[in-house]
Amino acid sequence: MRTTITLDPDVDQLLRRAMRDRGATFRDTVNEAIRSGLRAHKVPRFRQKTVSLGKPSFNVDKSLQFAAALEDEEIMRKIARDK
Repeated sequence: MRTTITLDPDVDQLLRRAMRDRGATFRDTVNEAIRSGLRAHKVPRFRQKTVSLGKPSFNVDKSLQFAAALEDEEIMRKIARDK
């Protein structure tokens, strides 16, 4: 495939130095640089490990109401303590 790209001056210098060091063509040097750069940034897939927590000790269908009731109790306890 043919394409046109614009290289920054520092990238051009790096490519030309690599061409000299390896005795390779511009095309081969650019392709290898792109391949190695893309391989280096491959991010491993994230996997979440899960564990069983067992059966809940209360009905989770009303868990928000349960949490609100616990919060209300704690607020009342703090108010009673501060009086």
